[in-house]
Amino acid sequence: MKFTAQRLVPIGLAIVTIIGLTYYYSNRADSPKANAQCDTGSGQVCAEAPASMPSRDALAMLDTIRVAGRAPKTGYTREQFGPAWSDNVSVPGGHNGCGTRDDILQRDLVDVTFKDAKRCVVATGTLNDVYTGRTIKFVRGPKTSDDVQIDHIIALSDAWQKGAQQLSADRRRDLANDPLNLQAVDGPTNQSKSDSDAASWLPPSKGYRCAYLTRQIQVKVAYQLWVTQPEKDAMTRELATCP
Repeated sequence: MKFTAQRLVPIGLAIVTIIGLTYYYSNRADSPKANAQCDTGSGQVCAEAPASMPSRDALAMLDTIRVAGRAPKTGYTREQFGPAWSDNVSVPGGHNGCGTRDDILQRDLVDVTFKDAKRCVVATGTLNDVYTGRTIKFVRGPKTSDDVQIDHIIALSDAWQKGAQQLSADRRRDLANDPLNLQAVDGPTNQSKSDSDAASWLPPSKGYRCAYLTRQIQVKVAYQLWVTQPEKDAMTRELATCP
């Protein structure tokens, strides 16, 4: 059979997409490469550590993502993505008996202590914040818990306007609780990001921007979300400077 250029292009894009998702799924919590920090010793399946990817592969994956305008925000509520920090999900860490927020705190903090014998509810820990480079002491409490917040790498309202409206309720719940799309970060910095995409916000720490954008691209591919042209342009410019 003779392959023309037109036939080879979609084949190549499919291969790039498969390779990119392999970076993600090969690093699931139930794989040998799962984050040891997350091992409670209780047999629970924990949230996995984010996978890394060379920038050339991230750029190739980016080129497989549809480019379109932002859809209206009409109909968006947080409830469209299910109960906050639900354990009833089909992503790594789901159905382990612990809420997603505590799964991510346990993954991203060091020197963690727990409030409960089940070792679910994180009481204290230290965050080496990838967004700012700061070291932040986490202490659970009404006046201190928000010092460390869990950021959705792709904000849910932004996802809603770029394809998540078309996802099933179960799939949206997975997106909201997928460890690939979650990162424990400095609270005020998370607030400053709000629901911005890459065209209008990147982490203050330039050393984390490559990983941040790579994770955004992986999430978009996994959940069939699109990019706007300004967003793609910003991603391309930044990734071109990455290893």
